[in-house]
Amino acid sequence: MNMLIFVLYYFIHNLKSKNKMKKSIITSLFLLTILSFNICAQETTSPNTKTTTSSEKFGKTLNLGLGLGYYGYVGHSMPVVHADFEFDVAKNFTLAPFITYYSYQNNYYWGNKNYPDRYYYYRETVIPIGVKGTYYFDQLLHATSKWDFYGAGSLGFAIRRTTWENGYYGETTINQGTGALYLDIHIGTEYHMNNKTGLFLDLSSGVSTFGLALHF
Repeated sequence: MNMLIFVLYYFIHNLKSKNKMKKSIITSLFLLTILSFNICAQETTSPNTKTTTSSEKFGKTLNLGLGLGYYGYVGHSMPVVHADFEFDVAKNFTLAPFITYYSYQNNYYWGNKNYPDRYYYYRETVIPIGVKGTYYFDQLLHATSKWDFYGAGSLGFAIRRTTWENGYYGETTINQGTGALYLDIHIGTEYHMNNKTGLFLDLSSGVSTFGLALHF
């Protein structure tokens, strides 16, 4: 549990720039790997520790997370809200419909012969919706019942809405290369506080969150 808190602190503390964002994700993934092997070692040396069984189910879980997202065309990180609900579809594998929300304000330098060159502000709101597929490595890592470790991928589409300040009449598309398709890859862990609730840390290529897992 202490290692999970440390990983979370390190990740948040280093989100001030694009380079630090990449560095913090790589380092956090490394620390999570160390954490998984540490858990395995504890399980091996403690004969009284309950381990994950092949019949363990991961579905019927509501994940509610807050975190930070980073997209290159934005140029900075931004707060994110995320929710998904997992269903068991195969051994150690779940599918989860998800919805994510983030909104940010930025500026764009524009002008022409009729309007002076200056920075114009805009706000973009993005709502990705889709399905997240998750594979749990608990059996492979011989994780205890207190911990889950997983890799995942998300596929969906992003609903985007952009509003500009009054007086701007230039190009309204923020990034020509940004389409509706939404893709993301994840690696993460969950610590079970009891049979009904847990704390998770989900690191990904776009949106990374820390939150509460509710098991039904």
